[in-house]
Amino acid sequence: MKNRCAWCLSSDLYKEYHDNEWGKPVYDDATIFEFLILETFQAGLSWITILNKRENFRTAFDGFDYKKIARYSEAKQEELLQNPGIIRNKLKVKSAVTNAIAFMEIQEEFGSFSKYIWGFVDGKPIENKPKTLKDITATSAISDALSKDLKKRGFKFVGSTVMYAHMQATGMVNDHVEDCWTRE
Repeated sequence: MKNRCAWCLSSDLYKEYHDNEWGKPVYDDATIFEFLILETFQAGLSWITILNKRENFRTAFDGFDYKKIARYSEAKQEELLQNPGIIRNKLKVKSAVTNAIAFMEIQEEFGSFSKYIWGFVDGKPIENKPKTLKDITATSAISDALSKDLKKRGFKFVGSTVMYAHMQATGMVNDHVEDCWTRE
């Protein structure tokens, strides 16, 4: 039996996500954007809620294609608000469009969004070694700075807690507990 971080033990979907994605470095813009969308919709909700709806989000949001999302009309946004397979929050749906536009502006400025966001951690993951879940923080000085900069650039639903979760999801920070098998 593999030792895992305790937060993922309640479901097979959680275990699969933990074992195969969480904390693994992601450098491609498309996947980073997917996690950005999912994390912004997760704000105020549990991550398992989002994981359970992930494929519905993928379908509803055109495979997380930020170029398409940036061009969503009011009619498309209204259509999304009628979709029971996703989180139907008007402000979060609007933020997906706003964030897609701002995402592409950063790509233009930095060459890629990956280059921009990974710059906050000097291009390499921060290796925390928490002993237990209680040792894992919800924010950091880096997530504070990232959140502040993204907000300045027009992003929505990118508070420090959301951005720290994004950093964990995309491997910018490794918060697997010390005895988790993924550290082997």
